Amino acid sequence: MSDSPPVETHFFHFGPEHLPFELSSGESLPEVSLAYETYGTLNQAGDNAIVVFHALSGSQHAAGTNPAVPGAEAFWTKECHEGWWDAFIGPNRALNTDKFCVICVNYIGGCYGSTGPSSLHPETGKPYGGAFPSLSFLDLARSQKRLLDHIGVTRLHALVGASVGGMIALSFATHYPELVEYVALIGSGTSLSSLQRIHNYEQICAIQLDPHFNHGDYYGQASRPEHGLSLARIVAHKTYVSIQTLEQRASSEIIQPNPDSNLYQLNHQVESYMNNKGGRFVQRFDANTYLRVMEAWQRFDLAKENGCGSIVEALRKCRHQKYMVFSIDSDVCFYPDEQLDMVQQLKEADVPCRYLTVHSDKGHDSFLLEPELFTPYLAYMLEHDWEFGK
Repeated sequence: MSDSPPVETHFFHFGPEHLPFELSSGESLPEVSLAYETYGTLNQAGDNAIVVFHALSGSQHAAGTNPAVPGAEAFWTKECHEGWWDAFIGPNRALNTDKFCVICVNYIGGCYGSTGPSSLHPETGKPYGGAFPSLSFLDLARSQKRLLDHIGVTRLHALVGASVGGMIALSFATHYPELVEYVALIGSGTSLSSLQRIHNYEQICAIQLDPHFNHGDYYGQASRPEHGLSLARIVAHKTYVSIQTLEQRASSEIIQPNPDSNLYQLNHQVESYMNNKGGRFVQRFDANTYLRVMEAWQRFDLAKENGCGSIVEALRKCRHQKYMVFSIDSDVCFYPDEQLDMVQQLKEADVPCRYLTVHSDKGHDSFLLEPELFTPYLAYMLEHDWEFGK
C-alpha cells in the first residue's frame, strides 16, 4: 500500500462563451471537460506554476494516491491509483511542492475524465466513439491554456514533459512563449523519426484491424478491440525498456498454455511477459483514446502549427526561455540523436539550453523509474538561477 498522500481529481468545464472548441482539423467539440490535479499551492501572483505533460498512456494523476476518478471508472484500475510520477513531485523532490504549484491535465481525447471518445455526446446522449474528431498536440496545449487562465495562472515557472509529453510542451512553449520561463524535456524530440512513424503505424493498424473495433463504435458491445490494443501495447513496449531490463523482468514469468491447441503456444518467458503486458494494459486504457493521441503524434509538425518555415524559426519565439534537454543513453523510443538534433536547433534559434545524458540500463522508461538520475538537475534548474549557455 502506498504511503503517498491522498489527492483528488478536479474538473474544468469550458463555459458557453468559449464553445464550441475549434480544433486544428477544422472540426469542433460542443462541450469540453478537462480532468486535472494540482500539488502545492498557487501563490497570490499566480506565477509559481509548473505544468507536467504526461506521456501517451498517462493521466492527470501524477502524484499521491487516488483510488477513484468520476467518469473514469471503466479504466481506473489499481495500476492507476498511485501517481505515475509520484517520486518526482512533492516537498523537497524534483518538483518541489513547498515552492511550486504543480499541475497535470488529462488530455482532450483521454479516457481518465477529460472529454474523449468514450464520453457522451451532448446532442445524442451516446458515446462519441469513432465520431470523435481528430486532434493535434496544439489542440491539447490550447485547451490547457484555458484551464490555466481559469485557475489564475499568470506565468508558468516551467513546463516539464517526457516522451510525447515533451512534444506537447514544445507546442505550448512556442504558441505561448511570453508565458513560460523554463522548459525541461526528457527523452523527446522536435519531430518524428521514420522509425517512430513505422512503429506508430503498426499500432494504429493493430487496433483498427481488430474485428471488434467496428470503426470505433464498440462501446456497449459484448467485446471491445482488446486484442488489437494489446498488440499495439506490445509493439510500443519493446521501445520503452532495454532488452536487458525486459529479460530481467521476464525471468520470473510462468508460461501459461493456450487452451486452443490450434493457436501458437507461448514457449519463452519473454513472450509470456509481453503477452501479460498487453493484457493488463487493455484493462486500464481505451483503444479510441490510443488512436487519437497516436494520430496527433503522427501529424506533429512544430513549424507548420506555428506558421513557420522551419523548426528553428518556430523555436526563435522562445529565445527568452531556458531549456534543459535530457537524453537517456539506452532509449530506443526517442533515440539520443533526436535530443542532439533538438539541442542544435535550440542553439541555432539562440535559445539558452543545457544538455544532459542520463546513463541507464532501463531504456526510455528511465524517466518513470529512476528519479535519482534526474532530480538533482531538475531541482537545481527550477530552484536556482542557473547560468544557461547559448
